[in-house]
Amino acid sequence: MGSKQIAQETFDDAVQENITEFEMEPEEAVREAVQQFESQGIVNSSPFCTWDRLFLSPWRCRGAVNSHSLFQTLDALRTAVADSALAKVAEQLEAFSEQCKEQLSFRYLAGQKGAYPVVFSACHLASGDRSTLLKSFSALSALLDGQPDLLDAAGQDLLLRSLRQGREDAELTLALLRCLRQACLKHEQNRQDLVRGGVLPLLTGAILQHGQHPEVVRAASAALRVMTFDDDIRVPFGHAHDHAKMIVLENDGLRVLIQAAKAFRDNSGVLSELCATLSRLSVRNEFCQDIVDLGGLNLMVSLLADCIDHPDVVRQVLSAIRAMAGNDDVKDAIVSAGATDLIVLAVSHHLGNPQICEQGCAALCMLALRKPENCHIIMEGGGALAALQAMKAHPREVAVQKQACMLIRNLVSRSRDFSQPILEMGAENLITEARAAHKDCDDVAKAALRDLGCKVELRELWTGQKGSLAQ
Repeated sequence: MGSKQIAQETFDDAVQENITEFEMEPEEAVREAVQQFESQGIVNSSPFCTWDRLFLSPWRCRGAVNSHSLFQTLDALRTAVADSALAKVAEQLEAFSEQCKEQLSFRYLAGQKGAYPVVFSACHLASGDRSTLLKSFSALSALLDGQPDLLDAAGQDLLLRSLRQGREDAELTLALLRCLRQACLKHEQNRQDLVRGGVLPLLTGAILQHGQHPEVVRAASAALRVMTFDDDIRVPFGHAHDHAKMIVLENDGLRVLIQAAKAFRDNSGVLSELCATLSRLSVRNEFCQDIVDLGGLNLMVSLLADCIDHPDVVRQVLSAIRAMAGNDDVKDAIVSAGATDLIVLAVSHHLGNPQICEQGCAALCMLALRKPENCHIIMEGGGALAALQAMKAHPREVAVQKQACMLIRNLVSRSRDFSQPILEMGAENLITEARAAHKDCDDVAKAALRDLGCKVELRELWTGQKGSLAQ
């Protein structure tokens, strides 16, 4: 029997895991990976690299060669910065950026080898040379991708100061916006520090200043959206809600974003980003109403119709409508604008896309909540059938199953006449299957079945009678 084989990529991944997860030095990481695979009777199938070559010279293989090249570039950049050789600095920054973009493990290794202070120094050195400055911030953005902890207080000040001073330069603004976004992803402290430093008016100001540059608008919107995230598991709670309120109340964020969306009706990438950010800002009833009053609802309804073949736009518009529908008055405005038929059309048109199915069902679910009149409109427009088709198309997608179950329940909870038509569509079997397949669906599936009039076994909670808790 021949030995089992693995691809070079599999070996590279194991080495990178040893480096990033177990903090091994590269040479130790390679040796550990070799021992791990050989103990399983596995050999390397790559014609370019054998275990012996890996063991004796761990930087010979594809990933290793690239890492070694990265270190060489970093050393050359460090020397060029120390010598204040701008031409050489620019050359090495460009190479360093491209190498960092290859994979996270390279960026991690570069960070461990002191790349951040070198790039930071390059930014200062290049302050009088626009071309080199652009390359400096591009390198900083690449380095921060996935490791925002590298940014220190001096780096935050540099980004804010540069954004203020270079606000009229679209290309420089774009480079800085990308740095800010990378610095704030999954890093609550950076977000709070930068907001205190005045980043929010700089972001909305960038959209206003460079409204004709789609990439700047898109990057500024993305940076604003990141400020509303609560994605840093290291902190018990963040300031996402406070930041969203500041963007709206202190920086006129809703008007800025909606005006930008109206200016880029033909750019799906910009539209999807702007709608995603509007969704993150719909955190209060009055904000949802403000979006309607500013023309945002009419814009989104028209986008659903005009951009039906652009799944990214459709998904983000559905997400925004879902968020806005948290306001009961806005629910009625959405339905009156004819959005329900377009939502059903979007789900049917993109039935193979689980994200669109999820967001579509969730939007209809919100519109149906506590609104029997809306339920009639959704039923007449085929909303229940679209939800069940989505369940059938994505049996393994728990989010789709859950939102569809919640929609069915909302449709029948105050309108029992809909139960029989929905059951005739095959709802009971689909909901029962979702309940069996997904633990997270159990409660909503039982509620849907119960309100449909199906027999459901409900487990009685302990009431404190007939015995006591086990000691």
